[in-house]
Amino acid sequence: MLAAAAIVLSGCGGGSGGHVTELTFWGMGREGEVVGELVAAWDAQRPDVTVKVQQIPWSAAHEKLLTAHVGRATPDLAQLGNTWVPEFAALRALAPLDERVAASQVVARADHFPGIWDTNIIDGTLYGVPWYVDTRVVFYRSDLLAAAGYDSMPATWTPWREALAAIARQGGPGKYGILLPLNEWTQPVILGLQAGSPLLGERETRGAFAQPDFARSFDFYLGLYRDGLAPPVSNNEVANLYQEFARGTFAMYVTGPWNLGEFRRRLPAELQDAWATAPLPGPDDGAPGVSLAGGASLVVFAGSRHPQAAWELVEYLSAPAQQRRFFELTGNLPAHRTVWADSAFTGDPRTLAFARQLERVVATPKIPEWEQIANRVWVAAEQAVRGTHTPAAALEALDRDVDRMLVKRRWLREKGLLDGEGGSLSSRSSGRVVDRSTIAAAGSRGDAAMRAAAVVDRSTITPERPATRDPGHPDTAARARGPRP
Repeated sequence: MLAAAAIVLSGCGGGSGGHVTELTFWGMGREGEVVGELVAAWDAQRPDVTVKVQQIPWSAAHEKLLTAHVGRATPDLAQLGNTWVPEFAALRALAPLDERVAASQVVARADHFPGIWDTNIIDGTLYGVPWYVDTRVVFYRSDLLAAAGYDSMPATWTPWREALAAIARQGGPGKYGILLPLNEWTQPVILGLQAGSPLLGERETRGAFAQPDFARSFDFYLGLYRDGLAPPVSNNEVANLYQEFARGTFAMYVTGPWNLGEFRRRLPAELQDAWATAPLPGPDDGAPGVSLAGGASLVVFAGSRHPQAAWELVEYLSAPAQQRRFFELTGNLPAHRTVWADSAFTGDPRTLAFARQLERVVATPKIPEWEQIANRVWVAAEQAVRGTHTPAAALEALDRDVDRMLVKRRWLREKGLLDGEGGSLSSRSSGRVVDRSTIAAAGSRGDAAMRAAAVVDRSTITPERPATRDPGHPDTAARARGPRP
């Protein structure tokens, strides 16, 4: 049985005899635990509204949302990891928000980081408003970098690689410049995006990993292992990340804001002034060192019976005052740019690195199959690092696997049932029955893309059980250790 907690917050004055609107809000993980405090203040100002907040563990959230959609039992609004927005948009589960934002005095595109905002736009339509943001930057030992002859973090690939080599030489046997866990897809994908790779081709229906842009970045990535600058290990082969960082086993690590508090808590006092953060270096050709656009958004479900009230709650939670309070309660980085002018951010150089990086973040492909593809990326990378496949063979095999994953997407595209690059349903398929034989013709699993096509009889399709994950925070092990700062 799903473990979830529900809190009912009633506005003052509800006993006047007037109609009271009941909104349901689903929050995930720690955010779902604390949002009740924010909602209570709004509720107190709204005697006409009662808000029921339900907290759902991240590990169960994806399946619960899919099941609720199939059963037409979605909440009025919810927190949604921004890598999940494409899937639920393809399912037509989310209400478009463009007109509401255009009329809003609170929510504006200009107040948000462009790359983060873009994660909520599928085929030209806005489906979510950023609630909190994250991305990945370099955490590094500034003392070891200085000892190797560098007074600041290099900004491009070649100087960065030279700095890693200098650190490894300075440290001697068993010491490395950087830790890039082999079971993380983020590192090769980020480098590929920096090199200009689209990751997918033919309107996001085939893999493009063997193409020159990604292959060039992949060679740079593999070279870090080949030349002994990164240990060929996965996360579960590192007994204690923080202890090894403190020992100087590696001097750099690419991770997210959830580790700011972990590094402060877990590194010894004598090293608290010996580590720093920096935006990711970019290619030597001057392209920006982009990183991944992460975080979670607030969405209104298409099935909401109270969309106006739900949107008003989205506006309230998006306002700078609530964003500040949310940061205080959770440590989540605010989505609203105005809040970044506060001294809590401007006075902390480690946090400022995230502000700089957030100005240059990009979304991964906005298709429901992306997470499945991403997990295949690290498998291909590990094969190449360990030498079981040549780099070219690993990327060619990856493309073949991706092509198989996207066979139904190609079929839908050929039939004119998908619009744009993100792959939401074409208006031609609206209200159209796509029966079981149609699903079978496109593939055997009936996954999210085919559920999007089978718009009439969703109840006949069982949602797949997702892997345990936190979409806004790929480093789930660090997140599970406790609340961030």
